[in-house]
Amino acid sequence: MFFRNPRPDAVDPETGERYADVIVFWVESEADKQALVQDEGSPFFTTGHFDGHPSVLVRAGRIGELTRGELAELVQDAWLSRASARRAAAWLSAHPPRDGS
Repeated sequence: MFFRNPRPDAVDPETGERYADVIVFWVESEADKQALVQDEGSPFFTTGHFDGHPSVLVRAGRIGELTRGELAELVQDAWLSRASARRAAAWLSAHPPRDGS
């Protein structure tokens, strides 16, 4: 994950001003990306710049719409999507899912 500089592809639809608080999260797959961005009520979005890229965008100003658990899962999944298989397996072994999830 990383914070993105304001760019012309992510703007406020009412003012046309570039969003200055966009965070990029890597996701495991296009299916995961679509699951997050297709829900219009979620804070996640994408732009044409990220077509074909396994990531979603969220404005920092909307991060509070996520629970702490959702945010932790998002950060974990972003890291796991980029970690080596050995490191991911070691981390998952040390941090098994809770409550059957």
